[in-house]
Amino acid sequence: MYLTKEKKQEFFTKFGKTEKDTGSAEAQIALFTFRISHLTEHLKVNKKDFGTQRSLIKLVGKRRSLLDYLHKNDITRYRAIVKELDLRK
Repeated sequence: MYLTKEKKQEFFTKFGKTEKDTGSAEAQIALFTFRISHLTEHLKVNKKDFGTQRSLIKLVGKRRSLLDYLHKNDITRYRAIVKELDLRK
């Protein structure tokens, strides 16, 4: 499995306020970004996997919503996470 418990814990420790902080926007955005990159690589090989394609589109929308929320409420946190994850926008 590509996303183990330890890998998730690493994201929450690095991007969350504490290691138990699984709900912060930064931690969720980082986790979504990892999942998006994994699904993108999967779709490069399996072009007709439309279920995965739909899941990818939904994940991108969720990440976009969280990024919009951060942009509206705390621009410094938004700029930090975009720079840290090297996202376009």
